[in-house]
Order: sequence, then structure tokens, then C-alpha cells
Amino acid sequence: MVALGVIYAVLSGLANGLFTTPMKIIRHWKWENIWLIFILTACWGMPLTVVLSTVGDFRPVVSAAPEAAVTAALAFGFAWGFGAILFGLSVDRLGVSLANTLVLGLSSALGSLVPLVLAGTLRLEARQLVLFLGVAVFIAGIAVCSAAGRMRDAAEARSAAAPQPSAVGYLFAIGAGVMSAVFNIGYSLALPIAAAGMRLGHSSFRATNVIWLLMLGAGALPNIGYCTLLLARHRSAGLFVAPAPAPSWGLSLLMGLLWGGSIFLYGAATPLLGDIGPSIGWPLSLAVGLLVANLMGFLLGEWRRAGGEAVSRMRLGIGMLLAAIVLCAFSTTLGNA
Repeated sequence: MVALGVIYAVLSGLANGLFTTPMKIIRHWKWENIWLIFILTACWGMPLTVVLSTVGDFRPVVSAAPEAAVTAALAFGFAWGFGAILFGLSVDRLGVSLANTLVLGLSSALGSLVPLVLAGTLRLEARQLVLFLGVAVFIAGIAVCSAAGRMRDAAEARSAAAPQPSAVGYLFAIGAGVMSAVFNIGYSLALPIAAAGMRLGHSSFRATNVIWLLMLGAGALPNIGYCTLLLARHRSAGLFVAPAPAPSWGLSLLMGLLWGGSIFLYGAATPLLGDIGPSIGWPLSLAVGLLVANLMGFLLGEWRRAGGEAVSRMRLGIGMLLAAIVLCAFSTTLGNA
């Protein structure tokens, strides 16, 4: 069962690492066009479809759940929505690899440790010590990758006709990393909803889907509002029906399916990883996602003008991320002390 949970977490990270790639391929839409279709697909369309096909009428589950858990799902999901906006903007400004490195690194550290504190299960046992070591290696890898990213930015600024400052992109990424961790914290607090669903006869996977419906549905609201504002300001709504819009629609929908799929795979993984499943599955999924995102950044040519030293440092950081994945996965094989 634990091995299956690790597989689900790895697949979740794979989908998460790939989902931003279409943003760098779509040429004829503005950011708000892409992000609106992505959000509607990932946060409304996919969760509603999955819940209706697995649970059916989800209202009895919500009614049977503690009010505090439902409130946490909605409130933390809504707060995460602002982090999603910042993440999308940071990818637009920093690129796939560097934005994912900063955001997922901060999110992993906070999103894995805070749930342990909130649940009162933080203790010095072999499993958690190995997990903490994995998170520490992950953060160290983030620092190395970030240094490589700053070297890349400096090289690009020297080669361009004018400087290309990306300070705002870094601020967006830091804010998105902190707010992204809120998502896993809210999920941990909302787990009694899944317990209520299981008492009503649903499997853990089906019951967990109700949590995603609430959290993602609430998180979509800030994103839809902000995209609507930009569509009006930039008069870009017409791009949805501009000549030959099919590739842009298809790639934006693919973004939503990939990211939404990563969330549901993560939800399937955590019950199989033991009593601290969210704290183990979160960094494991994000580390895999970060590795994939960095590899895609290289394939997209984001490091073409970075220089040999920056690329070497980035490869070192990726090696450290691989080590973090191994440590987080190994922690699942250790029982309670």
C-alpha cells in the first residue's frame, strides 16, 4: 500500500511539473486568456466531474463533516487562490524552471512541516528525521538552483540590448510559495471531511475528492476575478475567438487537466502513506514536479544564454533534488519509533 502511495505521489509530481509548459508554447493569447481557461478546467470543471462520477450527491458528506473542517477547506482554498495568481505571474516573468524552483521549494518546506505541528505529531522518530533531512536537502537544492537562476538573469541582461530586471517576478514567486503551502495546510485541516465521507460508506479516495471540490472551487474565485479584470483592461477577450484559436484552447485545457490530475493523484497518495501522509506526500510530489519543471525549462531553451557556470550549478541543484526525492520516499519505509 505504501509503495502504491509513493507511485501516486510521483505521478502527481510528474503532472504538476508538466502543467506550466504550455504557457511558454502558447503564442497568440495573453496571460489572462490562458490562466482563465486553466483555472476553469482545473478548479471547477475537473473537480465537479470527478466528484459527481465518484460520490454523486456530495451534500450529505459536507453536512456530516465538522463545520470547522468545511470552513478550513473554503477559507484556505480561497487564500490559496491568490497564491495561484502569483504563481502564474511568476512563471510568465521568470520562466518554467526558476519560478517552479522558488515556489515549490518554499511550499514544500512549509507545507510538510506545518501539518505535523498542527496535528501534534511532530516528534523525533526515524521516519520524521529522514523526512526532515529530505526537506533540508530539498531546500539546499532550491538555494543552488536559485543562485543559478540569478546567474542566468545576469547573463541575459548583459546579452540583451537593455537590462531585464526580474525583481517583481522573484517577489511573485516568494509570495506564491508561501501561499501555496497554505493549500496543504488547509487540506490537513479539512481531512475530517474525508472521514465523514468514509463513515457514509465512501472510499477514502472518493471522500477526499469532496475536499478538493470545496478547496479548488473557492480558490478559483480570486483567479476568475483577476482574469476578468485583465480581460477588460487589455481588451483581450476577443482572442478567445480569434482566427485559429484551437491550439491555444487545447493547450490551456491541457494545463488544467494536468494540474487537476496532480491534485487528485496526491489525494489518492496521502491515505496510503500512513498517519503523516500529507507531510510525506507533499515534499515528494513537489520534488518530482520541480525536477520535471527544470528539465522542461532546459528543453524550452530557458538556459540557452545562461553560460556554463550557471548551467553546471543548475545541474548540481537538480542532483540535490533527486537526492531529496530518494530521502522522502525512503522515509515512507520506516515505521513509527
